Amino acid sequence: MSKGLFITLEGPEGAGKTTILKKVAEYFKELNLPIVTTREPGGIDIAEQIRAVILDKKNTKMDPKTEALLYAAARRQHLVEKVIPALNEGAVVLCDRFIDASLVYQGFARGIGIDEVYMINHFAVEETMPNLTLLFDIEPEIGLERIKKHNGREVNRLDLESLEFHQKVREGYQLILEKFPNRVVKIDASRAFNVVLEESIKYIKKELVSKGLLS
Repeated sequence: MSKGLFITLEGPEGAGKTTILKKVAEYFKELNLPIVTTREPGGIDIAEQIRAVILDKKNTKMDPKTEALLYAAARRQHLVEKVIPALNEGAVVLCDRFIDASLVYQGFARGIGIDEVYMINHFAVEETMPNLTLLFDIEPEIGLERIKKHNGREVNRLDLESLEFHQKVREGYQLILEKFPNRVVKIDASRAFNVVLEESIKYIKKELVSKGLLS
């Protein structure tokens, strides 16, 4: 059992989770908590190299199972090199995406199967799962429109998928919410940014208190 807390942020494209993560990290650092922020795929050098392959807009021929395996490989290296050591040192790890993204994007939206992708990822993560997952829910039309207006955001291969694909992603996340109700909480990401941020902080505070990391 780790001494730290593992919190992941999930959601469709354009849900705002990356921006929320930065603000949440700033908030809890001011409370002198040991915060580590990271992302998937990526977070460490090897995983960032795999990320570049996965998200390269030129790689349109990539097979869905290849994609799932690459995500799992990046996840494994990221976990053993960065996440687990930080948790063992008592840090609060805030991660932009984790296993749920693979279950949704490759398992459901790509049609491989949630259980099949879970088996691949169980091999990669073993027993390390998030203590809490914040699911930022938004209609794909709104999320994709946000991306178009956000000039500084990277546009990757997943952003170029059809609207039908992104609708499946949102549907897949609803299934994840039902599958892991004790871990995943849904946040309406279509509301004003400050409202979404406050709700995110509320849920994380509750988890920190239950873990004894915040009084």
